[in-house]
Amino acid sequence: MKLWRRKFLSRNLWSGIFFGLGLVAFLDEAIFHQILHWHHFYDKSTLSIGLISDGLFHALSWFATIGGLFLLADLRRRNEFVLKGWIGAVLLGGGAFQLYDGLIQHKLMKIHQIRYVENVIIYDLIWNFIAIIMILSGLLLIIKTGKSSRGATDHAQ
Repeated sequence: MKLWRRKFLSRNLWSGIFFGLGLVAFLDEAIFHQILHWHHFYDKSTLSIGLISDGLFHALSWFATIGGLFLLADLRRRNEFVLKGWIGAVLLGGGAFQLYDGLIQHKLMKIHQIRYVENVIIYDLIWNFIAIIMILSGLLLIIKTGKSSRGATDHAQ
């Protein structure tokens, strides 16, 4: 149990967190930055600087995504991949990124807002509520995986 738990925490958890963080960051950048044009990663300068910051943000999100996938490939190769726990970690990583973005980058650092409208609080509440739901759902899956792993029957084949 202790050996599996350590492997789960060090591999399945981090793989899912990196993948979830990268995936949600990519979706944020693609949807809100590129498609909807609501904001750039850094909106306190010129449009050119905003576009450069989006490119760097996009590259870093893909580094996290690819890093998570390399860890996943290693888990599969070692037959240590636990799907339910990994999905929980994806939700945890994605939700943590989204909550960090909504609270730290939008409100504390004010490097951009989710959308530049008069009543932005509605957007902020929805953004952060979805992040909290993702985090809680991810933690619930991770906890359930830990409890069901005692029999070691939860490994994906």
